[in-house]
Order: sequence, then structure tokens, then C-alpha cells
Amino acid sequence: MTSPVPQVNRLRPRRSCLAVPGSNPRFLEKAQGLPADQVFLDLEDACAPLAKPEARHTIVKFLNEGDWTGKTRVVRVNDWTTEWTYRDVVTVVEGAGPNLDCIMLPKVQDAQQVVALDLLLTQIEKTMGFEVGKIGIEAQIENAKGLNNVNEIATASQRVETIIFGPADFMASINMKSLVVGEQPPGYPADAYHYILMKILMAARANNLQAIDGPYLQIRNVDGYREVARRAAALGFDGKWVLHPGQVEASNEIFSPSQEDFDHAELILDAYDYYTSEAGGKKGSAMIGDEMIDEASRKMALVISGKGRAAGLRRTSKFEAPSA
Repeated sequence: MTSPVPQVNRLRPRRSCLAVPGSNPRFLEKAQGLPADQVFLDLEDACAPLAKPEARHTIVKFLNEGDWTGKTRVVRVNDWTTEWTYRDVVTVVEGAGPNLDCIMLPKVQDAQQVVALDLLLTQIEKTMGFEVGKIGIEAQIENAKGLNNVNEIATASQRVETIIFGPADFMASINMKSLVVGEQPPGYPADAYHYILMKILMAARANNLQAIDGPYLQIRNVDGYREVARRAAALGFDGKWVLHPGQVEASNEIFSPSQEDFDHAELILDAYDYYTSEAGGKKGSAMIGDEMIDEASRKMALVISGKGRAAGLRRTSKFEAPSA
């Protein structure tokens, strides 16, 4: 652990994480009005090498002057194997640190790369007089080495908030026989991504972090996006990248509980509180209709309730204690 961390909400809503090229002012302007939970301004793949230096300053301008109300503000820098990383971090954080929530580090292969970013952020925060530890880190896993080290990466810094699956580079790194990012490779009858997603998810959950699925590149195929997003949501992922405005609504919907499930979760929480109380008989378990609830039920309901509240859902029913 390398930096003291203030009281920061590390579990921010991230149902939809919108990628925006940092070199495109028109897209940066439009992104502010889209209902994505998170927006990350990209200095990596979406930025041509010759455009990166100017894009840093463009990002600073939009972070400081734009209206990002209600959104988690993230900048994806270049990875540590390039010549751009340190200048990305220094320029963006010195210029817009108070208006920045996280730095996304791509192609993370080991814990030391996260530690290096943490130390650099701490140096900048101290130099600039910013609150030390406020800016979080999102670690993107994009190759086999990174996946093998994902548990160490998740614990490398108290700044880490999310572990992200980067499917395109990952598929290339393991020679997967598919040219459609996120789709199943031909000839394999099961889910080729299950092990990868579960390993990322376990590392995230073991350390109270969020797990985010990466992009689906066929941006006009919303049905295909929905299918891939549902896979990640079913496993327990917190959100997914969106590359096009048409994917935002689908992602927000899929990674939010239904109104029915939210109401039921809230009912379980209220009922459990009642039945374990003096008035409810101090019971360890109880029945709601035909369903038995206990401490495990409460924990499951807390997850659904938390996601529903983060999504802005409001309950449409209430628990009523049985009459004597």
C-alpha cells in the first residue's frame, strides 16, 4: 500500500463507461449530454501518436470547463511500455486534478506498474497541493501475464477501484481465432471468455473492487452488444464499456436490476430487519409468502438494492408487519 486514501466512494456507478477520443472536441462536447455513468477521455488507442501531445491539453480544458455532472470522470493514459505515459499523467493531473476522479492504466501486467502510477500521482498531488489519494486507478487487463497477476494487481494500491477486461488486445495476445471483439471464436462450443471474466471478477470481489467488461466493437449491432453485456451482467460484473451513444441505454438497462427485483430486494431487507428484531420474535429466518429468508438472503438483497439505488430506482411497494 503506497498512498494514504481519503474517504472516497470507490464503488461509483459504472453501468456504462463511455469511451471518448481525447483529440476530438466535438465528441468531448457531445459526451457531456449522454446518460453514461462514467466517461473516460482516451489518450491511448483512440488517439493517433501525433495527436497525443495536443490531446492532453484538450482533455484538461474539457475537464475544467465542461459539465460532467453525475458522471465519473476518467482519463485513460498510455501504458508504461510507451514513451507517453508519464507526460500523460503529469499534464492531465497537474492541469485538471481537482476535476478528475480516476486514471485508467491500460495493459497492466504486474502490480509494480500500478505502484508506479500510484507513486507518480502522489508526487503530483503533493506538489500541487491536491488531496493525496483522492484520484483512483482503474487497471485494464489485456494479456495473459496481466490475468495471471490480477490478484496482485488488485491489491497493489488503495487507489484501485476497478479491474477492466480489455478483450481486443487479450484476444490477440493469446492467438484467439476470432476477428470480432467479444464474440465467441468459431469451433469452440462453450464460452471462451468464462475463465477470463471469472478470474477478473474474483480478484475484484475479493478486494471490494468493481469489475467492468470491455468494448463490443460492432457499434451498430445493439442486439449483439446486449447479448455480450448480459453474459457479463449475469456473472456479476458492474458495467461495460460503450463506444457509441446507441449502446448507452442498453448498458444502463442490463446492469441495473429490474423494478420487480429491486422491490423484492427492498422487501427482503425490511422483512429481515423486522423478524430479527424484538418485535418480530428475534428469528434467524422467516417466511415471506412461500420464500424463506435468512442472513444469506439479506446479503444477496443488499447487492440488488445497492445497484437499484445507484441506478435511481424508487421502490413501488412496502413491507407491512403482520398484525398480532
